[in-house]
Amino acid sequence: MHNDDVNTFDHVIETLIYACEHTPEQAEQCAMLVHYKGKCTVKTGLLDDLKPRCSMLLEAGLSAELV
Repeated sequence: MHNDDVNTFDHVIETLIYACEHTPEQAEQCAMLVHYKGKCTVKTGLLDDLKPRCSMLLEAGLSAELV
């Protein structure tokens, strides 16, 4: 996931909890890393599992990519 100037921390955190099944603490840590570092790996795993999660992030207006 990449940083942007559009989405709020709350929106990012809620979306990570929903799309990536993060705990609130994990989601908050990822949001902070994205904000301060510019990007963050938010989920690792099999491509078949990651594709729909990435789509959910994109649909929620977040900047994400599979690498």
